[in-house]
Amino acid sequence: MKNPLHRRILRELKRDFAKYIILFVFMVSIIGFISGFFVAAKSIEVVYDAGFEKHNIEDGNFEYYEKASEEAIETIEKEDVTVYENFYIERETDNFESKLRLYKNRTEVDRVCLMEGAFPVGENEVAIDRMYADNNEIAVGDTIIYDGTKLIVSGLVALSDYSSLFADTSSMMFDAMKFGVGVMSEEGFENLGEEGMHYNYSWTYNEKPADKMQEKEMSEDLLEVLAENGIMTNFIPQYLNQAIVFTDEDMGSDRIMFSGFLYIVIAIIAFIFAVTTSNTIAKEATVIGTLRASGYTKGEIIRHYITLPVAVTLLSAVVGNVLGYTVFLEVAKGIYYTNYSLPTFELLFNPDAFLRTTIVPVILMIAINYFIIAGKLKLSPMKFLRRDLSTRQKKKAFKLNTKIGIMKRFRLRIIFQNMPNYLTLVFGIFFANVIMILGMAFPALMERHQEIISENIVSSYQYILKAEAETETEGAEKYATTTLVTTVEGRKEEGVSLYGVDTGSQYVDIDFEKEEVYISSAFSEKYGYVKGDTITLKEEFDNGTYDFKVAGVYEYPVSIAVFMPRDYFNEVFDFEEGYFNGYFSNKKIEDIDDMLIAATITEDDINKMSRQLSNSMGGVFDIFYVFGLVMFALIIFLLSKLVIEKNAQSISMTKILGYSNREISGLYILTTSIVVIASFILTMPLVDKLMEIVIVVMLSDYAGWIPYYIPMEAFFKISLAGIAVYAVIAWMQFGKVKKVPLDVALKTVE
Repeated sequence: MKNPLHRRILRELKRDFAKYIILFVFMVSIIGFISGFFVAAKSIEVVYDAGFEKHNIEDGNFEYYEKASEEAIETIEKEDVTVYENFYIERETDNFESKLRLYKNRTEVDRVCLMEGAFPVGENEVAIDRMYADNNEIAVGDTIIYDGTKLIVSGLVALSDYSSLFADTSSMMFDAMKFGVGVMSEEGFENLGEEGMHYNYSWTYNEKPADKMQEKEMSEDLLEVLAENGIMTNFIPQYLNQAIVFTDEDMGSDRIMFSGFLYIVIAIIAFIFAVTTSNTIAKEATVIGTLRASGYTKGEIIRHYITLPVAVTLLSAVVGNVLGYTVFLEVAKGIYYTNYSLPTFELLFNPDAFLRTTIVPVILMIAINYFIIAGKLKLSPMKFLRRDLSTRQKKKAFKLNTKIGIMKRFRLRIIFQNMPNYLTLVFGIFFANVIMILGMAFPALMERHQEIISENIVSSYQYILKAEAETETEGAEKYATTTLVTTVEGRKEEGVSLYGVDTGSQYVDIDFEKEEVYISSAFSEKYGYVKGDTITLKEEFDNGTYDFKVAGVYEYPVSIAVFMPRDYFNEVFDFEEGYFNGYFSNKKIEDIDDMLIAATITEDDINKMSRQLSNSMGGVFDIFYVFGLVMFALIIFLLSKLVIEKNAQSISMTKILGYSNREISGLYILTTSIVVIASFILTMPLVDKLMEIVIVVMLSDYAGWIPYYIPMEAFFKISLAGIAVYAVIAWMQFGKVKKVPLDVALKTVE
């Protein structure tokens, strides 16, 4: 025989249809978005990994000062490698600010994926990177003025060796706005001439290395042979090529954050369901007592009450996953393709996404609801029949001071009687505020970071040289530099710039003692080092380490850096006395051959990270802000509605006693308003502290440091938006107060 309790499920759904449909739509949205994100991430990861073999991505590249002879190439290939000519020309564009690196179209190594349009055929045609084109609003058919030469964009492509648009390995961050790559036909490439030509060669191993250590050893052996067969100006094995490996290291690192975000949202919704059900249990106490006395087990009643929440969650997960593979997939795919220059997308089924977005949320919903509802149903049938749902022996109300006004005492009673609802409300507001602050803080953080760089940059130009060279540029100051990596346990290795500067430097204002080392404020803040600590740094692919005792912290929030006297620097790294390999200068140095300059660092270069993050992640954080506001409105609406429904009898009684709807609203709606406003005010400091932790964790894998900063304006805007939303909800709840009939108080006899 069918369980008669099942007949009540549809009636309960109809009675609270508005609540269930709102929660359904909300869960579909969040599950759909995160499912789409997981599906896109896994599909792109598979495409990326397959691309190494499909597109024959290089194992490294090197550059000679001039074109290598056939004999030199033959000698190099005896090292069990295949060498490919991969020359490129790099010049500036005239109709917008950027540098464009052009290759001949590749057919053997680092093959190119056509995304839109066609490969270049004519001498004035070019196919450029799709992400670079999007960021600079260039479409197929547009014209680029390339150092005076007009080129027509025939197509948009993805170069397999530039999944992240790093101009060089020393860059802190790729920059897809001011640096791009592209390909031309052989005829078109040759017509560009020799200016800006780089004699670059790519190699692949005939037998692939087993791991990174073997790859390092093989590349070092190859380096010796390369140096014997030409004047080298660049050498980048694959494991050091940020343009290739950064995507793999960075992609998918935020899945844990999105999973945690989903589970917190589901937990809050589960608590809302549980609190709502607890209210229903209180209203149906006599019915439950009768059922228990008639032989129904506690388990059967629990299953009845959790059926709807679980069914709604399961249906939301199914619909959300369908949308995740369709509508939301495009959103998530857009996020990845805004950050990375990837080949054509191929959709793949992701079982892990189904587990994370369907199975786990359903289990979470069952667990939370079962725990809370089981606690409510542990009373005896007799207690339910008597409507005595207290688990305590003492049933006296909490005594309030009689000096407190009657209306204030009434409001306090409302808060005490609805404590579970209001606690859920406070937690929900806190979490919604975190999401909204995250959405508003990130753009402000990036903007502030750019201001900090402008205010604290050492010099307008920092030159790193391949070999010592003198200059007559006024104000230019020599320094020595190298890069080591951190050795902090549990943290990703990060490059640290070490500067050997002269005592009395006009650019670095530190009064050094002979062997003192100062760290930048960015280094101190990111890793917690202070004066007196010892830091250990090491070569990236070597067992050798260096220990330095921190003599002080230098105010330099621009990068992770260590400063020391140049004499001490040369002593530590075994260089000759007076050695230098760089210049600080506020003027552009023009009397040193470009071939002797390894890198030029300007304010614009240091701003790459904040500029790229703002460009690629700005839209995501707009979504966070809107989602947080919707979540805030949802929680306020459902729980304030529940407070009024739970107190319907008391509201009806006050109406019988002659109180007006406005006066009653002053009790119930105003009480909720006080809790909402107090929650806003009291949770903001906690939100601020939590956000500081969240931002640090989010950016910890990125090179460098972005100091935490949220303007007071952001908190003000969130509070204003929250109050505006609550005003609408309060007006809706006033309508519910007006609809409470007078006979409710007379129908229920305690």
